[in-house]
Amino acid sequence: MSQVPPSAASLRGAVDLSSLVNRAAAPAPGAAGAAGSGAAVGAGMPGTPGGAPGAGVSVPSLLLDATDATISQVLDLSNAVPVIVELWASYADASRVLAPVIQKLILEYGGQLVLVRVDTESNPQLTAAFQAQTVPTVAAIIAGRPVALFEGAQPEASVRDVFDQVLQLAEQNGVTGSAIPADGRVAGAEGDADGAAEPVEEPLPPHHAEAFEAISRGDYKLAIAEYEKAIAQGPRDQLAIAGLAQVKLLDRLDGTTLDAIRSGAAAAPDDIDAQLLVADLDVSGGHVEDAFDRILGLFARADQPTKDLLRTRLLDLFEVVGTDDPRVTAARRRLTMLLY
Repeated sequence: MSQVPPSAASLRGAVDLSSLVNRAAAPAPGAAGAAGSGAAVGAGMPGTPGGAPGAGVSVPSLLLDATDATISQVLDLSNAVPVIVELWASYADASRVLAPVIQKLILEYGGQLVLVRVDTESNPQLTAAFQAQTVPTVAAIIAGRPVALFEGAQPEASVRDVFDQVLQLAEQNGVTGSAIPADGRVAGAEGDADGAAEPVEEPLPPHHAEAFEAISRGDYKLAIAEYEKAIAQGPRDQLAIAGLAQVKLLDRLDGTTLDAIRSGAAAAPDDIDAQLLVADLDVSGGHVEDAFDRILGLFARADQPTKDLLRTRLLDLFEVVGTDDPRVTAARRRLTMLLY
């Protein structure tokens, strides 16, 4: 899990959104409700949210959708309330896994954070601006400036830790307002007893749906079993293959901490399992090249059984990142050279 920088100096605007700031505020045709459970940015949104520290800001919902055309309103809102941006895609199982986790937490924070979801398939400019090389990608916007957070599905506890850090960073930068949702949706509100938003995509196949529900409960072992059943029924089910790799990663990281993983690997450089766990951690935090370099670097001194283990883990991580990702293509080429 990548860490949110702890100081105001980290708000350096590494992601350039300037080309989108002056675009028309009206939503693009068909943009409203794109994420199903979210309201469209612009529907009842205040023109200039800012104001006194701690002030309330009226928003249509804590769960919003944004497009290339409405980013300026998101930037305005971030002057008062920190905004979490989730870049997602309907084809990615990892997006299905992460979406309810983020939505549940946003509602639990009760207006301290606002979620803005961006469909990467429909909004190429925002996707490029946030440099999203895989989906889901999650960032924050604080006082108009973006902060990279993490890529891929993450355990709820890890996402909560990151959101806590976002709030700390926002406070350091004077962004301490709260969002008041017109739809009244917060955790525990009537009609939303469990605090989670309804799934936004089309119904999943049965085993996928069971795996999805298990992941939402943190039961990764059951999710693994369900994805394995789906693959047994359809060996070419790429969504199940990718989903299995993703949930195995979540299972391996469940109950661990960043410090424990890194210190354990540093103390035992020849412990393959410890080194592979660091690679898992790096992928979960978006440090994909570091993870691939670590695993490929272990091949030189590995015996054949260890090479088989390293290759299997690397192939799993390729699925997590996305087999079309250029970082995967480069690592696959290196793996082929090492094997042959």
